[in-house]
Amino acid sequence: MTPAEPDGAAGAAAPGGVRAVAAVDLGATSGRVMIGRVGDDTLALEEVARFPNGPVERADGWHWDIEALWGHVRAGLAEALRREPSIESVGIDSWAVDYGLLRGGELLAEPFHYRDARTARGVEAVHAAVPFEELYRRNGLQFLPFTSLYQYAADPRLGEADASVLIPDLIAERLTGRAVAERTNASTTGLLDVRTGEWDTDLADVLGIPASVLPPLVDPGETIGETPADLGAVPVVAVGSHDTASAIVAVPLSTPNAAYISCGTWGLVGLELPEPIVTDAARQANFTNEGGVDGRVRFLHNVTGLWLLSETVRAWEEEDGSAIDLPLLLASAGAVSPPARLFDADAPELAAPGDMPGRIAELLGADRPGRAGRPMFARIIVESIAAAFARAVQTAGEVAGREVDVIHLVGGGARNALLCQATADRAGVPVLAGPVEATALGNVLVQARALGSFGADASLENLRARVARAFPPIRYTPRGSVVAEPA
Repeated sequence: MTPAEPDGAAGAAAPGGVRAVAAVDLGATSGRVMIGRVGDDTLALEEVARFPNGPVERADGWHWDIEALWGHVRAGLAEALRREPSIESVGIDSWAVDYGLLRGGELLAEPFHYRDARTARGVEAVHAAVPFEELYRRNGLQFLPFTSLYQYAADPRLGEADASVLIPDLIAERLTGRAVAERTNASTTGLLDVRTGEWDTDLADVLGIPASVLPPLVDPGETIGETPADLGAVPVVAVGSHDTASAIVAVPLSTPNAAYISCGTWGLVGLELPEPIVTDAARQANFTNEGGVDGRVRFLHNVTGLWLLSETVRAWEEEDGSAIDLPLLLASAGAVSPPARLFDADAPELAAPGDMPGRIAELLGADRPGRAGRPMFARIIVESIAAAFARAVQTAGEVAGREVDVIHLVGGGARNALLCQATADRAGVPVLAGPVEATALGNVLVQARALGSFGADASLENLRARVARAFPPIRYTPRGSVVAEPA
């Protein structure tokens, strides 16, 4: 695939002129609406709305409150247009795999949350029909029990729907009336052919998934439709709608052998490759091949990220009845000696919400920490995440035959100096941290490119060079060997 050509609908900006777009960036714990401004010497973001997001428990399990999310998005876009009436397009990204079922344009039920326990029976049903080895050969995805095809196998309402629409495409459908599947996010469903980038309808048929629910595929840069008149009748442009795909657009990869970590609730750790790797070694290492912008492949492993820390802090705040100063906690954690023991950050016991300190303490074979022990406990969490990151980087390099020489860490984790330094120490290579807002920047850059903002050089490399100039990364140099391993 090649960069989308501008369609000329919005007209060309004057040399040096600044164009404005709106980025809707939805994460698993919060969402926001940003105004992005792009010009010859400008790459800037302005946050206009931030709102909470997270699982809600209903009688039948964990869901997303999609109506609340939709209300926040509408209000955020209205505020963005009020502040910047010259906004020329809107792009939407979110987490992967979760979906809404539509019939006649109406949502059949609240989308399930990927951490809902129902997916376990979906895994059993899918693997009874198609062994995982065959699935990997066809879709190139690591085993994650919440991948969309496992959710479909556990969803009795799938047969009632005429479309299954992933979360960012669901918001786009609310705005435009058109149901599509943006290709980078569609690649996380398990139903996209890893080589052709098209729906694998034969696999869907074997699994009893009606191919009729799979919407038409679109690529980043394509126009989906327009917002309603009360939201300016602005074009809605497909971006890398999987938030990691957008984030990787804005990773200023500094060498051909650079690895990346897009770190937030999850840590997506891997390499950008021109072709997928679906060897036995890749499958056994549980690495995934997901679609990237411009047909690049995101060869990566999902590592549990800052979810472990945020859930632990949330539990402590409930115990205390008051907020915890996270920067102060991390500063205190950095002042204690490195821990002698760690835990496996990817342990399945840590996947669900609730009592994270207790479950981590059990993995460590230790008592639940009192207030005085919280800095050390936080240090253990951060170091355990860093150790998992370092292992994933090493494995990615080994499987792909690359000697990783630097790690670019972007997203919210780039603010966490303790995590960045620990990752450099454990990986033994420098970590370049930033930009923090990589996902929103990638969203904005793909929109701006579709508008023609980059002229003849619209390559990802040029976009990334602009990111590096506008948001110089912070360098963390490894400080020597670290020996603590998971308990």
